[in-house]
Amino acid sequence: MAPTASTGLGYTPPDGGWGWMVVVGAFISMGFSYAFSKAITVFYKEIQEYFDASYSEIAWISSMLLACMYAGGPVSSILVNRYGSRPVVMFGGLLSGIGMIIATFSTSIIQLYIFVGIVAGFGFSMNLQPSVIVIGKYFLKRRPMANGLAMAGSPVVLSTLAPLNQFLFDQFGWRGSFFILGALLLNCCVAGALFRPIEHTVSKPEKTNDKETKKLNEKSSNENVAETGKLQANGKPESEINTESCLEKFNKFLDLSLFKHRGFLIYTVGNVIMFLGFYAPIVFLTPYAKHLGVDEYSAAFLLSILAIVDMIARPVTGIIANTKWVRPRIQYFFGFSIMFNGFCHLMCPFANDYIGLVIYSVFFGLAFGMVCAMLFETLMDLVGAKRFSSAVGLVTIVECVPLLLGPPIGGAIVDVFGDYKYMFYECGALLIVAGLFLLLMNIYNYRLLAKEEKEKEAKEMELTETKLPLKQEDVKTVEDKIQNGSDVSPGKSEEEKTTSENIKW
Repeated sequence: MAPTASTGLGYTPPDGGWGWMVVVGAFISMGFSYAFSKAITVFYKEIQEYFDASYSEIAWISSMLLACMYAGGPVSSILVNRYGSRPVVMFGGLLSGIGMIIATFSTSIIQLYIFVGIVAGFGFSMNLQPSVIVIGKYFLKRRPMANGLAMAGSPVVLSTLAPLNQFLFDQFGWRGSFFILGALLLNCCVAGALFRPIEHTVSKPEKTNDKETKKLNEKSSNENVAETGKLQANGKPESEINTESCLEKFNKFLDLSLFKHRGFLIYTVGNVIMFLGFYAPIVFLTPYAKHLGVDEYSAAFLLSILAIVDMIARPVTGIIANTKWVRPRIQYFFGFSIMFNGFCHLMCPFANDYIGLVIYSVFFGLAFGMVCAMLFETLMDLVGAKRFSSAVGLVTIVECVPLLLGPPIGGAIVDVFGDYKYMFYECGALLIVAGLFLLLMNIYNYRLLAKEEKEKEAKEMELTETKLPLKQEDVKTVEDKIQNGSDVSPGKSEEEKTTSENIKW
């Protein structure tokens, strides 16, 4: 059974109240952040023809957007730790909207890479990370459910944007559509306004008079000078001392010690393998349908089918993950969901008509929703709420590499073989390997944790038996005997009695 990480927040999350409004804000913010990279694939066929680009070149738009969205994670986490979630999300909504509006005037595919991929993608990173972090501050017992509801924003927005984008393209072309989408992204600023900082009581420092404060400051200053002298006497240069202090300051914003955390490393390696094949099937689903001769609206509607099923799967998965049977084993459930996702992609090439693609989209939406609903919950379960902000920032900067390479690799496979099925085989195999890795390594990790816990308890018992500290009552009895002039040295039977009582205590 998986041990649960402690919150370490210094207060008890309310698990409700204004937290549900925070979930609404996260629903909107995360919905646009996750769904946008999938929804704009509706325009890819036309943009490819307009700029005379290859499948691999057009896939770089989504891959750069996703990579920047994840690469901006550490910056976003640092800003959240410094300024809070509300201003960061509002700035991200403004940045992503401006990026899409400027992309309207692009005259080359390189400019689309810059304004859609980099500018808008970095804005999405400002939307995504704070939304995940703020839920962990408002919820504890109901956290899996809250995460599942917030993550449901992605399929809801996707199911709306996919047909809307096709309608906008028919009416205004891809340039006009990008301008309207940029305006829609400004709604993330409104969502960020809902992220009210949580109120909890903090103990006030005791007041001291000016003389005492002055003495304390002088004492502290003298101690610092003496300590610096000791370090220099030991042969450490001043530059090394300054470097250590800088690292300590940096660790306050981003905890690099997480790379020594076994569970965090297992999670990161598994996700790196997974993300190499996670998003490519979504990027090429609509182009694949058009390649099979499906009309444009029906091809775009496949994303809506996927999103509708995903919309139902995320909150249901969150509720299931919150049950007493699944929550202690949520890491195993996560690994199984990834393998199920990979199996769906292996079956996709057998869908040669529209009905087959609809069935694939249903199962793909179910598997995709299961994975996304637990993506951040499993990380928080491993590292705890206090270190979660740093963990999200570090894991996203690592994951940006496979996200950047995944879709272009899939596009290159399509370019080389002239067929989409090999791309689906590659993605399915990667996901099954990632799921197996997470499943087996988490079993190994929890066995080690159980063994370490037993060894710790054995050492504590051994120390207790060795030291045998006296109870408060025993100390008082000895003091009374001293005051009364009695013999304080206990007899043999008294020693045995005291020893047995202390061990029991």
